[in-house]
Amino acid sequence: MNGNNAIHIKDLTKYYRGNQEPAVDKVSMDVSDGQIFGLLGPNGAGKTTMIRILCGLLAPTGGTVTVGGYALDKDIHKIRRIIGVVPQEIALYPTLTADENLVVYGGICGLKKYELKEGINRWLSVFGLEKSRHQQVGRFSGGMKRRLNLIAGLLHNPQILFLDEPTVGVDVQSKNVIIENLMEINKFGTTIVYTSHYLEEAENLCSHLAIIDQGRIIARGTMNDIRKAHNTEARLEDIFLELTGKDLRD
Repeated sequence: MNGNNAIHIKDLTKYYRGNQEPAVDKVSMDVSDGQIFGLLGPNGAGKTTMIRILCGLLAPTGGTVTVGGYALDKDIHKIRRIIGVVPQEIALYPTLTADENLVVYGGICGLKKYELKEGINRWLSVFGLEKSRHQQVGRFSGGMKRRLNLIAGLLHNPQILFLDEPTVGVDVQSKNVIIENLMEINKFGTTIVYTSHYLEEAENLCSHLAIIDQGRIIARGTMNDIRKAHNTEARLEDIFLELTGKDLRD
C-alpha cells in the first residue's frame, strides 16, 4: 500500500464522449486508512464520476489510482473484493423479501452459507430490520429501503465503503441510525468515502473533506484546515457557497 493510504489518486482525468471539458480534471489526492472522507460538490461537479471510477464502474481517461494498495488498471477483481458500494439509487429487488435480497448480494460477494447467515442476522438487528426480514421490500418505507441498501454493501465487511448520498430522502430516525452506525463501523477500521448534499451532516460526520467543482478539487483537509485556508470561522455550507457560487446547478 502507498504509505497508509486506502486510496491514492494521481492526475485522474475523465472525458465523456462528445464533451470538450473533462468531467474530472487531473485530480490528485489521498484518502488515509480509517478516515471518513467527504467528497462534496454541486450537481455536475464530478464527484459521482470519481466514485464510479474508484469502484471500477467507469474507466478513466488518464491518471493512476490505487485502492487498498491495488492498481485500478490491473487488479480490479482484487479491489472489488475489499470494497463495499452503496449507490444513491435503491439497488434492491422489490418483489423479494429483505432476507432474499441479502442472500442474493451475499452470493455475489462470495460469502459462505454460515458467514452469510451470521452477517444477515447481525446487520438486520443493527439497523432495526429484523422484524421485517420476511416482508417484500416493495412494501418498505423509504427509510427501511435505505437501511437495507446500506446492509447490502456491508455484508462482506469491506475494508473501504463507498456511500453515495446514504441518507437522502429518509426520516430523521433512519438518518440517525445510519449515521450512528457509520461512525461505529468506522471505529472498527473501515475507511468510508461519502458524498452528500447535506453539508451540516458532512461537517459533523467526516474527519476529512474535499470540495470538487468543474472536475477540480478546490478545497480539502479537515474542517479546521479548510477554515484556516480561507481565513474564516464559517460553517461548511457558507464556505461551500462562497467557493462554488450561488447559481443553480440543475
